[in-house]
Amino acid sequence: MDCIFCKIINKEEPSDFIYENDNFIVIKDIKPSAPVHLLIIPKKHIDSVKHLEPEDKDLMGEMVLCAQKVAKEKNLKDYRLRINVGRGAGQIIDHLHMHLFSGF
Repeated sequence: MDCIFCKIINKEEPSDFIYENDNFIVIKDIKPSAPVHLLIIPKKHIDSVKHLEPEDKDLMGEMVLCAQKVAKEKNLKDYRLRINVGRGAGQIIDHLHMHLFSGF
């Protein structure tokens, strides 16, 4: 697979890891658009929200809770979560991920 996020998950490409558990990694965005710009990435490869299956519903809830945990650990009082779906909405990498922005 030629997915950069899968390569980062498998430690084949370097990245600035913020957090990791059995199902997710959290890394710093390499082109941040906010003072704090993190990516919450499931280890399971799913191209986008369009490709979610019913069995992925727990994974999506867990993704939000992972973002919450990282925000709390980073003492972020206010933050924004965003998932882009498709090129027209700004999704650049075909691997589901959530952006966490803060520090505006």
